[in-house]
Amino acid sequence: MACQSVTAVMDEQALLGLNPNADARYRQRAVAYFEQLKESQDAWEVCAEALAKGIYNDDHVKFFCFQVLEHQIKFRHAGLSAAQQQLIRETLMKWLQCQLMNVQPEKPFIKNKAAQVFALTFVMEYLTLWPKFFFDILSLVGLNPHGIDIYLRTLMAIDGEVVDRDIMHSPEETRRNTLIKDSMREQCIPSLVESWFQILQTYQQSHPELTCQCLEVVGAYVSWIDLNLIANDRFVNLLLSQMSVDSLREEACDCLYEIVNKGMDPVDKTKLVESLCQVLQSAGFFSVEQEDDVDFLAKFSRLVNGMGQSLVLSWTKLAKTGNVKDAADALQAVESKVPLLLKLLVHEDDDISANIVCFCYEYLHVLKQLPQLTEQQKTNIEAIMLAVMKKLTYDDEYNFDNEGEDEAMFVEYRKQLKMLLDRLAQVSPELLLEAVRRVFTTTMQTWQTSPFMEVEVAIRLLYMLGEALPASHGAHFSGDTAKTSALQDMMRMLVSCGVSSYQHSSVSLEFFETVVRYDKFFIVEPQHIPNVLMAFLDQRGLRHNSPKVRSRVAYLFSRFIKTLHKHMNAFIEDILTRIQDLLELAPPENGFPTLLTSDDQLFMFETAGVLIVSGDIAAERKQALMRSLLAPLMDAFRLLLTKLLHETDEERQVVLADCLSHAVGFASRTSKAFSNKQTVKQCGCTEVYRDCLQTFLPALSCPVQRGLLRSSVRSFLHRMIICLEEEVLPFVPAASEHMLKDCEAKDLQEFIPLISQITAKFKQQVSPFLQQVFMPLVLAIFEVLARPAEDNDQAAALEKQMLRRSYFSFIQVITGSGMNEVMANQGAENIERVVFTIIQGAVDFPDPIAQKTCFIILSKLVELWGGKDGMVGFPDFIYKHIVPACFLAPMKPTFDLSDAQTVLTLSECAVTLKMIHLKRGPEFIQFLQQEYLPSLQMSPDISQELCQVLQQPDLKVLKNYIKAFFQQAKL
Repeated sequence: MACQSVTAVMDEQALLGLNPNADARYRQRAVAYFEQLKESQDAWEVCAEALAKGIYNDDHVKFFCFQVLEHQIKFRHAGLSAAQQQLIRETLMKWLQCQLMNVQPEKPFIKNKAAQVFALTFVMEYLTLWPKFFFDILSLVGLNPHGIDIYLRTLMAIDGEVVDRDIMHSPEETRRNTLIKDSMREQCIPSLVESWFQILQTYQQSHPELTCQCLEVVGAYVSWIDLNLIANDRFVNLLLSQMSVDSLREEACDCLYEIVNKGMDPVDKTKLVESLCQVLQSAGFFSVEQEDDVDFLAKFSRLVNGMGQSLVLSWTKLAKTGNVKDAADALQAVESKVPLLLKLLVHEDDDISANIVCFCYEYLHVLKQLPQLTEQQKTNIEAIMLAVMKKLTYDDEYNFDNEGEDEAMFVEYRKQLKMLLDRLAQVSPELLLEAVRRVFTTTMQTWQTSPFMEVEVAIRLLYMLGEALPASHGAHFSGDTAKTSALQDMMRMLVSCGVSSYQHSSVSLEFFETVVRYDKFFIVEPQHIPNVLMAFLDQRGLRHNSPKVRSRVAYLFSRFIKTLHKHMNAFIEDILTRIQDLLELAPPENGFPTLLTSDDQLFMFETAGVLIVSGDIAAERKQALMRSLLAPLMDAFRLLLTKLLHETDEERQVVLADCLSHAVGFASRTSKAFSNKQTVKQCGCTEVYRDCLQTFLPALSCPVQRGLLRSSVRSFLHRMIICLEEEVLPFVPAASEHMLKDCEAKDLQEFIPLISQITAKFKQQVSPFLQQVFMPLVLAIFEVLARPAEDNDQAAALEKQMLRRSYFSFIQVITGSGMNEVMANQGAENIERVVFTIIQGAVDFPDPIAQKTCFIILSKLVELWGGKDGMVGFPDFIYKHIVPACFLAPMKPTFDLSDAQTVLTLSECAVTLKMIHLKRGPEFIQFLQQEYLPSLQMSPDISQELCQVLQQPDLKVLKNYIKAFFQQAKL
């Protein structure tokens, strides 16, 4: 029911568009109307009238009116007349008065928006126009439930605007907020606290939702008001009594948590926490096992965590200042909470347990700092260890096949428990090692009859010791004999007790993870290698019925072999035979699921490569084994490429191209096995990789699925440049020719690093080829860059920017590799064209990364061609184009001297000027003073100063001067 009904002059047609179900025409009209009301000097006043008089019953219209008002207060308050500001205040108070008389309260979204508008008005006017804001509201609402609801929502909205640290504020807003809080502390906080007490007392039975709201307000405000107003017998007893009321206790818990978290003197904090604990304990709250409301216990656990952390902080501060007695009291207070901590930590509900982890972690940190541990403290450590071990265990509901949100939360919770385990290891490594050994040994002795979760957690604990008890480079089996022998005993038991046969994926995964974490164990006891290899190779590992296990084992197997390759001589050919079917290229036809994905197979090919290359066998045998590994890939590649060339169905083309790409990727991955010591040549494998190149290169001229095929062959070429050295050179010209045909920006962008790699590696050896390919490559780049693109096509613009950068990088590699002749032999017209693009890149494109590269190139060209015996006509080019570029680029509005990357560009610009002076000497200074600088209307004084700095030997002085020079010039 509205307060009264009077007609307001609003656009009724536009208001129809506020309904979410209205058609687009009406909605557009509503948006236009909203903009009109927002921007008008006084049209918004109809909204104020509509709210004050309760004219509209439609919730969307009410919300709309508040939005219009909100805009005026937030963005136009300073421009409103005094009468208009008064109108807003009166509107809000009249609307609030209406709420007191309404039988039905407004919808929550209206109340929240109203509270927001009240809060914004408060922020704008409390310090100046409306100091009695709270007094006016409280006098109006009294203890009316509807009014109290708006009052409490407004307080929370004010907290959001003034206090909430998660919201970013400008320095000006921060200063204003500090003033507001100071004024509130002086003028009205005691009255507000009194109103909260009255609300909590009055409504705890009749309106529990209002009481909960009020508890939330107290919790929010307690961080910055005088704690004595809240932490007194009257208030705390009321809060504690509400801890026993089902509908209030979760919020009461949160409120007490905020009180406990308040910063204060450590001695006072200890007393406050202890007095709270005494009352809570005597009221039976510490008997956690008798409480079955897990939501409340999660809140209670958070409260205990806050109290525990507060006590630890008090102890830390007191211990630091040498206050022995009070520090001892604080430590005693911490210790007395450990039994409760343990009950919560071991609780079957993980949320309750997770909420106490921080207190537990900090308690262990305290113990770590103590010179000696008491027997009770050692007992506590063991109890925490057992609790952590128990809580690490999976429960029956964990879905390994389809992991969802609950499973993800448990994985996160496990990470928290791991932190505790690591901290336990720092406090008492011996106790932890012994506890894990006990659990592990007992479980491994009975694994056949134990549930999977117990077996998994026992192996998991052994795995976790690897990080909890750190060892340099995984050397767990040398040094400290107690630790070494314990780990060795456990590893021996793990690999010999048969647990690898346990029929659960989590146990299988944990077994292989642990074997690879402690792979150095097998260097100490190599007699266990055959058994573990069989586990990797059979249905326990690579042939496990779970794809997840197979996939992970493929990766772990490659790591295992890499570490232990010196111990694999006796098994090389046997392993290669056993994994042969896993190295087959999955044919695109049959549609049968394969044991391993193509990503998993990459690891298998790398493993096979490592076995062959690292084996202590003759080069001829290595060559034969590598050929038998790669020949099937080449055969399949030829067959599939022929099929692709004749395939018309696009979907089939994609499948075939994917398969071809995998074949190239697998061959490429085998080459990762080679090293500086074991090169392709030494292993006699040059020929087989040359054959691969000959097989794969024809794919570059395939007219369909070009992007994927070019990308994979290009990657293979990158690998071969490293592995085959100069043997790769005969293949480069044909490959380049194919890759430059019909190419897109992305193709060129990816091709340039290949040419740059060849240039940097082989230098003079590839000079003839580079001279030949230089202009075709450059012209292909120019052609792609000149293609028209839509103005708003950001992807195309970015691709062009990246291509431009790649092009400039290529020119930089050419000029910087001492191959002057590559560009010099392109003919005067072509050289000029290329160098003009460098000038353009330095000046016209607002891309500091590319500009920096361009100035590096210009500096190099001046060094190569700018001297007395340089290229004919180049000195003229320097004076006509390069010198102006050094001044025009920094003067561009887009050249931002506050940007670090741009400053680096300016440094290179200074280097270029210095290089010109080095090569042309006094002639350059004369040109600047008599011709160029006067043309810029530069005063003779500044011109002379610049020329003097240019002639100084210290480049750093010039760089600093140039920066200051352009900063001044741009003012």
